Amino acid sequence: MNTPMMRVEHRQHQTLTPRLQQAVRLLQLSSLDFAQEIRDAMGKNPFLEPEDTEPGSEEAAAAVGEEAALPVTDAPSVDTPQDGAAPGGDAEPEAGWERDSWQQAGNTRNGSSDGEASVMDMVPADVGLRQHLHAQTNLRHLEPRERLLVNCVIECLDDDGYLRTDLHDLECLAELEPAVSPAELDQALAFVQRLDPAGVGARTVAECLRLQLHLIECPVTREIAAEIIDHHLERLAHRDSMNLARVLDRPVHEVEAACNRIRHMDPRPGWRHGSADIQYVTPDVIARKIKGRWSAVLNPAVVPRVRLNQVYADLFRRHRDGQHSELAAHLQEARWTVRNVEQRFATILSVAEAILRRQHQFLEYGPMAMKPLGLREIAEEVGLHESTVSRVTNNKYMATPAGVFELKYFFSRSMPTQSGGTCSATAIRGLIRDMIEGEDGSNPLSDAEIARQLARQGLTVARRTVTKYRQLLKLPAVEQRRRHT
Repeated sequence: MNTPMMRVEHRQHQTLTPRLQQAVRLLQLSSLDFAQEIRDAMGKNPFLEPEDTEPGSEEAAAAVGEEAALPVTDAPSVDTPQDGAAPGGDAEPEAGWERDSWQQAGNTRNGSSDGEASVMDMVPADVGLRQHLHAQTNLRHLEPRERLLVNCVIECLDDDGYLRTDLHDLECLAELEPAVSPAELDQALAFVQRLDPAGVGARTVAECLRLQLHLIECPVTREIAAEIIDHHLERLAHRDSMNLARVLDRPVHEVEAACNRIRHMDPRPGWRHGSADIQYVTPDVIARKIKGRWSAVLNPAVVPRVRLNQVYADLFRRHRDGQHSELAAHLQEARWTVRNVEQRFATILSVAEAILRRQHQFLEYGPMAMKPLGLREIAEEVGLHESTVSRVTNNKYMATPAGVFELKYFFSRSMPTQSGGTCSATAIRGLIRDMIEGEDGSNPLSDAEIARQLARQGLTVARRTVTKYRQLLKLPAVEQRRRHT
């Protein structure tokens, strides 16, 4: 019969302290997310402040802190007359006071006291798609019932400019008496489809392209384009000009002209209006050549100017007691944050410097000079773990004369050559791009031919690997690159 028993065991295991957990989390963030994290920390933690504080702010903070520690004195009475005002605050404001106040506020906002508009006042406001369409509708003479239906159709358009809602569903949205007929809705939709931009109000991609056919001036090209849009969009997507010419019984050059014209049409006309949320890449480090040697410097734009508010920290230490445990935690977290910020950028800079020492030829000669490089090599050089180097290289960017690259772009596996050496996959992709860019358009290179040419240069690359690299470079297949004369 088993009896319960107790046993004590000693085991060793690694645990991350709260500070290390915060350091790891901050290290793997991108520059935008890291800046937002620091802003949130400064908003929540009273012991953190930006470095670019105005002169005298520390003295003012000290005065506020000392005053908070002193006993409160009697404040002046609210009814004390000031500046000639009657006791009790019953003085009437001077005539025109309100007008002068908002005029002064407006002049202060514009940055000029003489009423002149500032440069920011002249920047045009973004006009959305629906506002643009309503502005055109307001210039047309429409009956109230027709105008209501047109506005209803406009409001149902999505950001692409398409009408994704079924027309029958708009009958209930209109709520008109007598009930809206399908013919009235078709008429309202046709009115919207005649507005600018061309193609707006379409329900399918084919209808959107068909609404833009009137922009083609040549009648022959317009006729061929209409036939392709109505019946052969799939062949157009595959760039199958030869079969299109055979099916349409047209010369190849006329079919090519029509296909090129269709490709220049806008499949999303709604994108022309309204502000697009474009996220720009901000490099974390900048590669510069100083006295013939490449070095990395931190980008000042991504380095947050945060520091520990020493005045508040000293005040807290002088007046500290057991009732301020929350403030003590804030102070400890503030110190961790400042140290982790310094550690983050020191780590990024050291890894970037190590990468430049290994890949400096890439900056001189381009992708074909890229050497094979692994995370372990950089980790051993800078004295970090591979996982730490992986966190540093993700979502961190370096600005070079050749462009802005993510740090992990400089890492690639080695591929053997026939001479016994090694070559990086990035260099092979650069060779493939150069081959395709320099090929004859009437006789483009197939993936198998590219593999044979690479083999003649001593690089053994399989055809499927060439296909994978070509797709990574976002280059079309051989038939789609073929040009007919």
